[in-house]
Amino acid sequence: MVEFMDKVAKTVDTAELTPEERNLLSIAYKNLIAGRRASLKRIRSIEKKETKKGNTDNVSFIKDHRVKIETEINNICDRIFNLIDSHLLPNASTNDSKVFYLKMKGDYHRYLSDSKTGAARVQAVKDTLEIYKSAQVIALNLPSTDIPRLGLALNLSLFYYETLMSTKVACLTAKEICVAFSHFNICFFVMPLQENSGIPRENIV
Repeated sequence: MVEFMDKVAKTVDTAELTPEERNLLSIAYKNLIAGRRASLKRIRSIEKKETKKGNTDNVSFIKDHRVKIETEINNICDRIFNLIDSHLLPNASTNDSKVFYLKMKGDYHRYLSDSKTGAARVQAVKDTLEIYKSAQVIALNLPSTDIPRLGLALNLSLFYYETLMSTKVACLTAKEICVAFSHFNICFFVMPLQENSGIPRENIV
């Protein structure tokens, strides 16, 4: 599916992707990377346990496999970055599509940061925040209920919460979603933030 959607995406030089095509592209790449992200999380946990046990042979084998997964994630991210930078963003004619592609680019920089360590991770995190922020500026020109704008607010909140460990900022960012939807619709997202931060719910919603 990814190969087919890549071909479709490269036709934007003559016709911009429809919202449906954009969503299919997003789903295709999400399916491609989701399993690898989950595998990386599991294998890192196993590597840590085996290291504590002193099983050097196992650790060596696990490390090799971890590096292979990290490389695959990096390659997938580079692939979508090239597609967005070379074809999709340069030909995006609406704020809606620009926010969608910048959000997607930010998401994959976030995934990339999860597969990095040290200075490389710091840089990937910095890139993620810069891209999300640039998307936010454009999103202000969209209706508060615009789907790409809401998706951006949600993922930026998750980035603050999971990557930057900044729960209070995550809750403040989530308020944009609260304004757009009823309390019932967003409580599934806001409640975990409130429970982990100790912030009174009235200060979030």
